[in-house]
Amino acid sequence: MSNKLHIVSLGCTKNLVDTEVMLGKLQHFELTDIQEEADVIIVNTCGFIDAAKQESINTVLSLHDTRKEDSLLVMAGCLSERYKEELAADIPEVDIFTGVGDYDHIDELLAEKKSRFSDKVFLIDGSERIVTGSTYHAYIKLSEGCNQTCSFCAIPSFKGKLNSRNLDSIAKEVEGLVSKGYYDFSFVSQDSSSYLRDQNIKDGLSLLIQRIELIEGVQSARILYLYPSTTTLSLLKNIAKSEIFHNYFDMPIQHINDDMLRIMKRGFGKEKTIELLDFMRSLPNSFVRTSFIVGHPSETPAMFEEMCEFAEQFGFDRINVFSYSDEETTPAYEMIEKIPADVIALRAEMLGAITNEVMQRSLKNEIGQTIKLIIDGESDEHEYLLSARKLLWAPEIDGEIYVNDKTRDEELEFGLIYKAKVTELVGNILTATVDNA
Repeated sequence: MSNKLHIVSLGCTKNLVDTEVMLGKLQHFELTDIQEEADVIIVNTCGFIDAAKQESINTVLSLHDTRKEDSLLVMAGCLSERYKEELAADIPEVDIFTGVGDYDHIDELLAEKKSRFSDKVFLIDGSERIVTGSTYHAYIKLSEGCNQTCSFCAIPSFKGKLNSRNLDSIAKEVEGLVSKGYYDFSFVSQDSSSYLRDQNIKDGLSLLIQRIELIEGVQSARILYLYPSTTTLSLLKNIAKSEIFHNYFDMPIQHINDDMLRIMKRGFGKEKTIELLDFMRSLPNSFVRTSFIVGHPSETPAMFEEMCEFAEQFGFDRINVFSYSDEETTPAYEMIEKIPADVIALRAEMLGAITNEVMQRSLKNEIGQTIKLIIDGESDEHEYLLSARKLLWAPEIDGEIYVNDKTRDEELEFGLIYKAKVTELVGNILTATVDNA
């Protein structure tokens, strides 16, 4: 087999980790950004909501249209797993289909040139990864699957129940990455605050924090995707006490109206949710990110207005807005009181405007502050400006900071941490000056 590989990773950061595992198994291939010259093309798909599903299918078909003769086109991941029979019948352009259980066997599938779907979801445990996109930051997957029963979410139907990695497996992976120069880590899963609950351990994340703190070379860490009803005040206090884990709290609450939270099967109501959020907000140097869903079946105008008011007034740093997607295999799919598509779009637009105002307020609060930031590389804006990220922030989702390298006596190095003073806000991007000391 010829050895040029073009790979596309769609969807979430958890998908990215799986893509990096495939890259680790295919190191004998030469990576190429030019799809027309690739001998093997792999698309790791997302099957979460309609927009993601359509993007995955469009990407696969677009790559097929331009690929060279005798190349192999592989469709992997969540969408392929969720609709394995339908896709095999409807997209004959794909040569190999595989789901969420065979990432570490991708080399075998290519050699055999046949599709395969394992009975179990792949749980990274000792598999070598080729980390992409950074020389200092890596995502660490804590678990697969989810035990929650949210009305709108199809993930358990194709990812299964919660299956946590053991602490030693995670620590070994982090240690290996530290030995390669990585020092900043984001821990991810479908429901991170339930980590180890499938092994009858209630506060697994607190154990994780203790274990990671023992690894020399880890300088920075954050946990993504906390779930309200499995996030405890004890866990939040342990995060606050850590010298490595930031007071970074990413907890998608999805709504704030009590009736809607019950309909969504979110486990916690408004009072308990706000209690957690208030505690997060009270901690020093805290950063609070959340997500809301608009247009879920039975969402009344009053419910939506309550959510908008809360989003505007609470004091979040970042908010993601998702339009409800009607997904088969979910309880919401069977609900009668559906919201018209044009109403959902209007509500998403209205809440989106609020989230931009919320982000602007958060960014303005940074002006004049001295922060730690990491230089990622040259910016797309100007040759004299470098692109940086506040060390607290999660990569790619929380924003970018421009640094003028020409104000210093010495050239700044990519991938290193510097102290800097935030000077102004231009649009949605902060500018900062790095200390000369």
